[in-house]
Amino acid sequence: MLLPSAFSFALSLACFAPFTNALNNVTSLTGTWSSKSNTVFTGPDFYDPVTEDMKEPRLTGTSFSFTDDGYFEEAIYLAIANPTHPSCTQAIMQWQHGKYDIASDGTLTLTPIKVDGRQLLSDPCKYTNSIYTRYNATEIYKSWEIVLDEYRGMHRLNLFKFDGSPMNPLYLAYRPPQMLPTQTLNPTSSAAPKATAASKMKLKRSLPPNLKSAEHINADRWWWIGVALTSMGLLGYFCV
Repeated sequence: MLLPSAFSFALSLACFAPFTNALNNVTSLTGTWSSKSNTVFTGPDFYDPVTEDMKEPRLTGTSFSFTDDGYFEEAIYLAIANPTHPSCTQAIMQWQHGKYDIASDGTLTLTPIKVDGRQLLSDPCKYTNSIYTRYNATEIYKSWEIVLDEYRGMHRLNLFKFDGSPMNPLYLAYRPPQMLPTQTLNPTSSAAPKATAASKMKLKRSLPPNLKSAEHINADRWWWIGVALTSMGLLGYFCV
């Protein structure tokens, strides 16, 4: 039998452990979740599978959507700073969808439809045009939890990567979720080969089937973002 003090200690540990079971969460996983910028959302406002357009949000961020019957959609818009050359800041947009599974130990696995995923890469110091390719990446999250964020007064989804490190929190934006149809949207007999650094320039002249010409991400915006990120890095360096 546990002593009262030992019981209290065990209870406190349980309270701080990540929630890995839906019964422990304050709400369902179903819905559209978006990061703090609240400008990136899954659905047709991010990607149009008919015209093959990826629509640039105002700010960077991440969004996930989940259905009750095991489907997911993901939209990512991020910047990669280049402190040495601020004008060389990269911008990446990624979209994919497919099925998700929650294992008995709480592991969340996202398995995309391989032929549907898309990526748009802007690297102004290497390529004149943005590079538009197929994209798919199975994602594994070791655990997850849904809590009530008292500061924002919103439901917050915390995802922990396969190694246990936390992702940026996501906040419930829509329920039911804002998503494109869950079936294969651009079927093809075979997926295009994965692009490598050596082949990306070639892709601008010879794109995989069903992919249109590369689009432009706002270059001026990314130049100023690069300057800002570099300035923040220098400020942090001199303040240490």
